[in-house]
Amino acid sequence: MSPLADAIDRLVPITLFNKGQSSRIFERVKTERELIVLKNNAPVAVILSLDEYRRLKEADEDLCLLQLADERMQGDWESRAIPAAEIWAKYGLSEADLDDSLEIEFE
Repeated sequence: MSPLADAIDRLVPITLFNKGQSSRIFERVKTERELIVLKNNAPVAVILSLDEYRRLKEADEDLCLLQLADERMQGDWESRAIPAAEIWAKYGLSEADLDDSLEIEFE
């Protein structure tokens, strides 16, 4: 199917909600990633499946973290770094305390 035909298939006139077809529309969004709601032949809203919403939300969070990491790497982070010994002293810890702690596995 062409991108244009696909886009046209995803259009939902808002009048369908007024005609009691909202449950049918919500069933459609389970199999389609998104539906575009039209009011007066103009797009006014997008209905996303829950999976698509979660995917986009996660991608947005990943982008924010990537931008933060990039900013930190570009900055003068070395001059603001705090030596581990200073942190240990601040919290009354020693290297031996860390050696005695449980080992954590990361996936």
